[in-house]
Amino acid sequence: MSWLVLVVSGVLEAVWATALGRSEGFSRLAPTVVFAVACAASMAGLAFAMRQLPVGTSYAVWVGIGAALTVGWAMATGAEPASVLKVVLILGIVGCVIGLKLLH
Repeated sequence: MSWLVLVVSGVLEAVWATALGRSEGFSRLAPTVVFAVACAASMAGLAFAMRQLPVGTSYAVWVGIGAALTVGWAMATGAEPASVLKVVLILGIVGCVIGLKLLH
């Protein structure tokens, strides 16, 4: 259960990071609300997962999922240029996250 909550929390990290960028310094209401809700839920899920999982592993997985999804979404929507090297590096992050799960 902790791993599932951690993965969902990592996805929510990507949601709040993207919403934060779209909030334009908290000057746009809808992205600001999405940021606040997703951030609170993401942090709560991370805290829940850390009850059972090591802090270092939990944090690395949470950040890895959030970072990979955030940049992947930005490239998919055209907000950020895509390249083969970026995709390879993102896959490296995903591989490391999978490795951490397999080791635990």
